[in-house]
Amino acid sequence: MDLRFKNILYTLILVGAVVIVYLWRNSGEPVLVTFTGTTMGPIRYSVKYYDEKERNFKTEVDSILIAFNQSLNTYIPDSEISQFNLDSVWNFKSEYFFPVLELSDRIYNETNGAYDPTVMPLVNIWGFGPGEQQFPDSSAIDSIKTFIGFERISYDKNQVAKSDRRVQLDFSASAKGYGVDVVVDFLIDQGINNCFVEIGGEVRVVGSNIENDMPWRIGIIDPNSTEGSVRQFAVIELENRAIATSGNYFNYRVVDGRKFSHTIDPSSGYPVVHPLLSASVTAQTCMEADALATAFMVMGHEKAIKYLNEHPEIGAFLIFSTPSGELSTYGTVGLNVKMSGQ
Repeated sequence: MDLRFKNILYTLILVGAVVIVYLWRNSGEPVLVTFTGTTMGPIRYSVKYYDEKERNFKTEVDSILIAFNQSLNTYIPDSEISQFNLDSVWNFKSEYFFPVLELSDRIYNETNGAYDPTVMPLVNIWGFGPGEQQFPDSSAIDSIKTFIGFERISYDKNQVAKSDRRVQLDFSASAKGYGVDVVVDFLIDQGINNCFVEIGGEVRVVGSNIENDMPWRIGIIDPNSTEGSVRQFAVIELENRAIATSGNYFNYRVVDGRKFSHTIDPSSGYPVVHPLLSASVTAQTCMEADALATAFMVMGHEKAIKYLNEHPEIGAFLIFSTPSGELSTYGTVGLNVKMSGQ
């Protein structure tokens, strides 16, 4: 081997060694970054993700959620949605209003009005919103029902309008899920490939929990739980999916010894009365899962199962009571559910 060839070979080996050392030093193991906070008033959020650079995006996430609330939070007097509710037409000021209208329109029609963002006046009169708590009579309910219905809303990519000034929008049945999507989309834009984002119990995950080399795990609350004693009924494993749960176990009013659910049926104007106790829905986006979980609680388990059979892209785990008072469940095919204690 001549000297020139030896020098070239030595140079290639040296360069290769330098490249290997550089790549090794700059390809550290992903680190789990976690942080929590509050949004939409007192609602807790939790963010977990793996990042080789160990970046903490809490400041950015908080800023995003502040802007999100300024658009769609009915408890903020000067939010976009609050201003629209006082007027007849609103020109969008943010990117958040149009997408939730578009999804609401589709889910409203697919569920025959079980999911209806115009139900807010009925929610308020039953004492579950920012309005004055009352115990309404049938005439008051019938009067409000004359301006309930998403068909009274029209919109395009620039503005939203209503055919009756009394119509009010409230996206609380999908806002937590939508907020989750907004945070997840931000993390994806930052190059995050494995994350878990939860707002008030609504969750969307990307990738897996790589520290344990397992899918992300989400607990389902036992419907017999109380606020002082929350028990886990089951665990669902997810990858690249969202899940939202709606139930009537905590949020209710008691009037003259009678318990009234916070889930209002827009068609009747009254709180729902049926055996479905909890609906956990999985979908590509958390906003869709959140809206459908609410719709299922209005529809009841039999109509919900019919919907699921017609929409195999949606997953669900339903908990309902039998005529004998025992708990029964329904899970869609392919949903990875593990009952507590298994």
